[in-house]
Amino acid sequence: MREMMRRDRASEMLGLVVELDEPGRAVVSMVVRDDMLNGFAITHGGLVFALADTAFAIACNEDERVTVAGGADITFLKSTVAGQTLTATALRRVVSGRNGLYDVTVTDETGDVVAEFRGRSLTTNRMVA
Repeated sequence: MREMMRRDRASEMLGLVVELDEPGRAVVSMVVRDDMLNGFAITHGGLVFALADTAFAIACNEDERVTVAGGADITFLKSTVAGQTLTATALRRVVSGRNGLYDVTVTDETGDVVAEFRGRSLTTNRMVA
């Protein structure tokens, strides 16, 4: 596991599991817990976003330079509930200079699409410590 993820307390708190970590590609999963539900007893959208954002972060940090999000958008397509497993699959679309574009699909355990996320990355001049 990369140092970035070893130090990621938010991902640890959410119980995120890195299934695949390759340059430009990542798969991260999460089991939805009762404390992840909103007032309608469905998975809080912010936590679906956090799952997708983590897969995006892994996919876009391809070398020793720190790459951060320049922006991201998400479309929620299906609600989920406690006990379900969500999986975020991030893929690099294009990198041009210091900017990148990544798509992340979040699915449930049946393969149904729960959300589509598009992240825009910015590679900084900082190096991973």
